[in-house]
Amino acid sequence: MTNVALVVLDTLRKDAFDKHFDWLPGRRYENAWSTSHWTAPAHASLFTGKYASEVGIYTNSQRFDCEESLLAEQFADAGYTTRAFSANPNISPAFDAHRGFQQFDGEFRLEELGEEMFDWETFIAGSKDMGSERFAIALKRCLFGDYETIPSLKHGAKLKLRDMGFGKTDVSDGGERAISLVQKTDFGNREFFFANLMEAHAPYHPPEPFKTVEVDVDTIPATVGSPDAEPSDIQQAYDDSARYLSHVYEQLFEELRADFDVIVTVSDHGELLGEHGNWGHMFGLYPELTNVPLSIYTADGASGESNVAVNLCDVHRTLVECIDVESNRRGRNLLGELDGEEFLTEFHGLRKANYRGLRNEGLEDADRVNENRNGLVSGDYYGYETVDGWSECGPKPFANPKQRLAELVADCDHRQVEDEEYDLDDDIVSRLEDLGYV
Repeated sequence: MTNVALVVLDTLRKDAFDKHFDWLPGRRYENAWSTSHWTAPAHASLFTGKYASEVGIYTNSQRFDCEESLLAEQFADAGYTTRAFSANPNISPAFDAHRGFQQFDGEFRLEELGEEMFDWETFIAGSKDMGSERFAIALKRCLFGDYETIPSLKHGAKLKLRDMGFGKTDVSDGGERAISLVQKTDFGNREFFFANLMEAHAPYHPPEPFKTVEVDVDTIPATVGSPDAEPSDIQQAYDDSARYLSHVYEQLFEELRADFDVIVTVSDHGELLGEHGNWGHMFGLYPELTNVPLSIYTADGASGESNVAVNLCDVHRTLVECIDVESNRRGRNLLGELDGEEFLTEFHGLRKANYRGLRNEGLEDADRVNENRNGLVSGDYYGYETVDGWSECGPKPFANPKQRLAELVADCDHRQVEDEEYDLDDDIVSRLEDLGYV
């Protein structure tokens, strides 16, 4: 039987991958593209084999509530054990991204809370009107209730320190936890494993000895005006984080290779580090955001490089066809013969928090920035809509790329959805805040 793993190295740029991941074996796809510029819509394509606009999973509507079965559901229906680890709260049960996974662990929980641990998050959320006396009540419950006292107190102290502003710059230890999880798991013969690792994501604070600079960057004011730190220091901090991610993932990969026949390594999107006057990945379809690393390891040791244009929908089809599941979705099997193909990149507007942030920072063009846009990949060519009009790189495959783009967009059966409001617990909100999402 074939055991299959999909690992998303969140926010890893293609150039950083080329620089730090030369140890990674397998086939490399040098002309790979995301379908979007940030996590939720990119994972929508990975999980469904369709554009995010077709399944209605995108900005301000990121719940995985589409009628299409998700990747883990397809594996589960085929009789596979499905497990996941996500360090990204956007890919979590809070947004129904756990559909089809029989086991779903996540760094966003801060601790693996079980019945033996006092549930601080629920207590805090339900006692906001009690004033300072609530901490005495919680302390009493930790001491005299049916909980593990010391771990519960330590977790409560961590939450309190976080609220006071301490520890927010600590890097996610998602990779280390993922390694521990894999080491403790007794994998069988029909396994699907998914992981999302966040070490390359802002705030770019890897641990020693990988950290060579100390920076803090808020992407919204940095984009509207200029960053508080030196641009070169921010770029170095990102590079340090990517180097740390490589170190962590090399360990995780070796653990996975012992049990998995196919391991797909991919990024969901890149990151802007001052290019085009922007920072982070809150908007735009710039190639620094949409051109992503992609590698597929197979147990037969196949290697080499492909320069054929591919995208995240191809990853979905490849994974399901590894277990002989037929797919009527988009994409091609990346392990077979590949011909050139045209496909889209999509920008679905700003998250509400980012829109308000840009307006509050005085960006006069916030409404124009918020408009939907698309891009076209065709062979070595990439053309995409921008706030200022149209930009492109590579040789034109035909006379009027913008017209061809419009035709491809019109051919999509878009799912229209309303903006959603989410009832998220305090821990998820705090984690999203730490990562610059709210």
